[in-house]
Amino acid sequence: MTDLEERDLRYRKVRDGMAEGGLDLLLAFGPGWRRENVRYLSDARVTGSAAFVALPATGEPSAYSTRSQDAAAITERGWVTDAHFLDMTAPDLDRLRDSGAKRIGMAHLELLPSMLLNLIREALPGAEIVSATALLDAARMVKSEWELARMRRSAQVCAAGWQAFVDVLEPGLPEYRIVAAVEAEIKRLGAEDNFMLIASGKDEVRGMTPPSARLLEDGDMVRTELTPQMDGYWLQICRSAVVGKASDAQKRSFDLFNEAVEAGMSVVKPGITAHEVAVAQNDVFRSEGYGEYCTSQYTRVRGHGHGLHLDETPIIEGNHTVLPENAVFIIHPNTFTPIAGYHVLGDPVRVTATGCEVLVETERKLFQTSEVNA
Repeated sequence: MTDLEERDLRYRKVRDGMAEGGLDLLLAFGPGWRRENVRYLSDARVTGSAAFVALPATGEPSAYSTRSQDAAAITERGWVTDAHFLDMTAPDLDRLRDSGAKRIGMAHLELLPSMLLNLIREALPGAEIVSATALLDAARMVKSEWELARMRRSAQVCAAGWQAFVDVLEPGLPEYRIVAAVEAEIKRLGAEDNFMLIASGKDEVRGMTPPSARLLEDGDMVRTELTPQMDGYWLQICRSAVVGKASDAQKRSFDLFNEAVEAGMSVVKPGITAHEVAVAQNDVFRSEGYGEYCTSQYTRVRGHGHGLHLDETPIIEGNHTVLPENAVFIIHPNTFTPIAGYHVLGDPVRVTATGCEVLVETERKLFQTSEVNA
């Protein structure tokens, strides 16, 4: 599939949703921290504090950004050829009047500052504005082969980042040096960005944070969520490693978490819900007497979606979002237990026709530096 064929596929999918919702115009809003919908419709990396892509029910889309360089980047990509600088004045949005839209869907309407909403209302007086966040979320959930090819490149960078992580582990190393080694390797491979949390210590560790100056000690378990972004697409690997030789408790902890990951994977198929994947993982902990550590007091989610945003539809009990074929998400039962403290383990998967495909090749094991140095 060519880039423009991918664009047309996306526009058809979004316009089908627009027709179902009776929308004349879709506005994809991208604040500085949530640009996935703008990128989905333009395939351009934007960096301004606010950006929009306007997709009419028929005709060509247009784009707007508070950073003039974004307009050039969007038109250069070729998916949207009509892009403009937005300086937060109503005349900038006058072009929208030509659409004659009466019912407008706004993706990320919930994040839109009132000042921008008022400008849009001035440009489109009398038009009804409704949320289209769910529409874009659903469109992005099912990945095309074009997208999956990009995500598999992200998977390769995940594996390289984890290898860089374990290669530097030794007593006396500060946490920030581990992250520096990972950043150097994944940026060398072309990563646009990286979201990464880390924690080191023994059974007192109850969660992960950005890296600190804490020095590694023999017997520490070092945990990480490593999430590089390649070509717009985020993918995550979750692993824990031991400096030196793992204790019996650390090994028992790994076995419990690995069983939970495998339980989550075993139920994945088209039509499964996020709730059911979470329950499968949590039931492993409950069966071993650790059910209380599946609660919000100790953990947040049991995994989450991946794509143009790093933390999409959450996999938690009570979330009944249906996961279709070619949805991509990570299964990670990361939480604290009294066995060996906070443990991190998980793999990203693609929903297939009959189950799931694990997207990273890194072995799921409790890495020990003593095995390397033996």
